[in-house]
Amino acid sequence: MDNSLRKAENFPEIILASGSPRRRELLGSLGWEFRVIVPEINESIGQESPLQAVERLAMEKACAVSDLFHEDIVIAADTIVVIDGRILGKPENSSRAFEMLRMLNNRTHKVITGLAVCWENSQSISSEITNVTFRNMDTSALSAYVSTGEGLDKAGAYAIQGKGSLLVKNISGCYFNVVGLPLFRLSKIMEEMGLSLSMQWRKIT
Repeated sequence: MDNSLRKAENFPEIILASGSPRRRELLGSLGWEFRVIVPEINESIGQESPLQAVERLAMEKACAVSDLFHEDIVIAADTIVVIDGRILGKPENSSRAFEMLRMLNNRTHKVITGLAVCWENSQSISSEITNVTFRNMDTSALSAYVSTGEGLDKAGAYAIQGKGSLLVKNISGCYFNVVGLPLFRLSKIMEEMGLSLSMQWRKIT
């Protein structure tokens, strides 16, 4: 029997290897049942490109969980904000959050997500890039957003799905990628592993 057809007979259990509430919400919006297991890895970035960094970190997260749950499909992601070749992760404090937002103000930056999926002997690594343009704001507006506290645990110090939506003038590319989990790319990877789109829609809680 063809391997993809064999796999398509039974939809595996799903594990999200991420502690991000945004990724849980996005995956949950598909109606799938899944468990959350947060991997413990070193997330420091060395002398590598932003694209290499997110793909490596996503795969390390996925493999750390897949090694323990080999028969389940494990999904992991890592998202960063990049401007002028500089990586903006999560701000350490409010002052750093303000600095990040001032860098992004009235400019276009990239949001890059590395996406890794592991299942049995299959591994897939991919990435998604979305261009996000901020509106032009004065310092009082930036300070007001920082004071909401919304962006303190997010790459680039903002959340496009929340109050931070008012920071954004426009985007070019996948919106869900900016939130933290590019759903179309995830669906395509699962298709390539033998889990068809029709099966994905049938796997409802």
